[in-house]
Amino acid sequence: MQISRKYLVTGSIILVAVLAVLLKYWDYVVNPWTRDGQVRAEVIQVTPRVSGPIVNLPIHDNQFVKAGQLLFEIDPRTYQASLDQAQAQLDQTGGNVVALEKQVEASRAGVKVAQASIEQAQSAIAELEATIAKDKAEYERQKDLLPKRATSKKSVERAKANLEISVQKKRSAMAGLVQAHAQQAEAEAALAESEAQLGALGAANPQLRTSLASVHQAELNLEFTRVRAAVDGYITNLNLRMGIQAVANQPALALVDVSSYWVSGYFREDTIADIQAGDKAIVILMTYHDRPIEGVVDSLGWGIAQDDGSTGFDLLPTISPTFEWIRLAQRVPVRIQLINVPEDIKLRVGTTGSVLVKTGSAEQ
Repeated sequence: MQISRKYLVTGSIILVAVLAVLLKYWDYVVNPWTRDGQVRAEVIQVTPRVSGPIVNLPIHDNQFVKAGQLLFEIDPRTYQASLDQAQAQLDQTGGNVVALEKQVEASRAGVKVAQASIEQAQSAIAELEATIAKDKAEYERQKDLLPKRATSKKSVERAKANLEISVQKKRSAMAGLVQAHAQQAEAEAALAESEAQLGALGAANPQLRTSLASVHQAELNLEFTRVRAAVDGYITNLNLRMGIQAVANQPALALVDVSSYWVSGYFREDTIADIQAGDKAIVILMTYHDRPIEGVVDSLGWGIAQDDGSTGFDLLPTISPTFEWIRLAQRVPVRIQLINVPEDIKLRVGTTGSVLVKTGSAEQ
């Protein structure tokens, strides 16, 4: 009886152990877990917009900086000189525009003078045509009176001379009209040329806009000599020194954005079928192994790089060896957004940890 009791107790213990193992395995199947987790964050490559030697470096490596805080300053003297030159060019352009405006006014006045000359010549021609008609009638009358001895030959000749003088004056007036038209065409051409050189009036003038743009660009370049932090974050791997040459569009230092931390958990492909965005997660960092951090699944990766077929030596494809009997599961990244991170836990990019996802918890 006593021996049977020992067997019963032993069997019960074994049964409980087996059940515990089965429950643990079921929990692992239902709630995927991986030790391949990594802290990530947005790393901003601070890049100067202009080139020049660094004359002010008020930061040090691994320092926390606030958005807008000065990181370093490039020698501004060259860019201040460029700004002064652009402003002087703007002043000169303003003077040129005023002179061109005066020239346009003078050309318009010339067109008006030519138009007045045309009107004057046309009026003179009209008057001369009336005079010619009158002189012609007088000449015809004198010729009719001469056979009747009602006038003298001298009067006939005087009437003829008056007619010829009027005709000659009309010819001169016609020549003056042609010349006035030519002067008008020349004045209009000069006006068009002046207006083309001037362009639009006021702030829309292209010469002024070009000079203003040059001043604005010079102001921006001068402002770009003071490089500031775009976000709150930590300076990391600082290699700058006073006097070193900063090169435009070349990254100078890295800034870790403290508001962008997340954890990438790399799960085996045979465990991600039930993971979906919104599932709760638990992250345990190796640095703080006794401090679980709450998280939530943000998204799952849609692709990973493949080794087979990539270009290798002598431009030949690289083919990785495969196991005939064992298929190796690939790792798929799952992005975990951290929530309620304790203030005393310091997250660092690249540190590792474990990630557990509670599948089916998205709707809870």
